[in-house]
Amino acid sequence: MNNIAKERAALGMTQEQLAQVFGWRQSRLSNYETGLRQPGLNECRTIVEMLNRLGRECTLDSVFPPGNNADGNVTE
Repeated sequence: MNNIAKERAALGMTQEQLAQVFGWRQSRLSNYETGLRQPGLNECRTIVEMLNRLGRECTLDSVFPPGNNADGNVTE
């Protein structure tokens, strides 16, 4: 699982507001937050970069922790 929702909430933003920053629909961000869809590496980097621009101090690993995939299975 990822920490997109946690970081977004810390910014005091709704899914709709953050999605607009990326030029996405709210449903796309929701799918990423819930793990229904997995963002690619470029999207992950974009998300982290924008969260930092908006005032968070995060890394790729803090937003997308290694070790678990969407099914909860441990990955390398």
